[in-house]
Amino acid sequence: MQEEKKHKMKKGWLAIQVGLEDEGEKLERFVIPISYLYHPLLQELLDKAREVYGYKKNGPLRLPCLVDDFLDLRWQIERERSTSSSRNKHHHLTTSISIHSC
Repeated sequence: MQEEKKHKMKKGWLAIQVGLEDEGEKLERFVIPISYLYHPLLQELLDKAREVYGYKKNGPLRLPCLVDDFLDLRWQIERERSTSSSRNKHHHLTTSISIHSC
């Protein structure tokens, strides 16, 4: 029962694993809002994950990226969202990131 409760996700959230195992980095688990999957920065990383891992049916989504680079990407997405929410909805904020390890 407790194991089942441990893996239950809140509605609208997704568990992912991030890391480059072939570079000796341990995979880390993150929980992100599903809405992040529609962000162009994460879309690029999802395309890379598809190339590296293919389509996987079981378990969390895996992203082939250094954890530090993912944390930077997540920070940029969160910063963009907080900035754009305080701006007029008709203006779009563009942000780019270069993830060297992916």
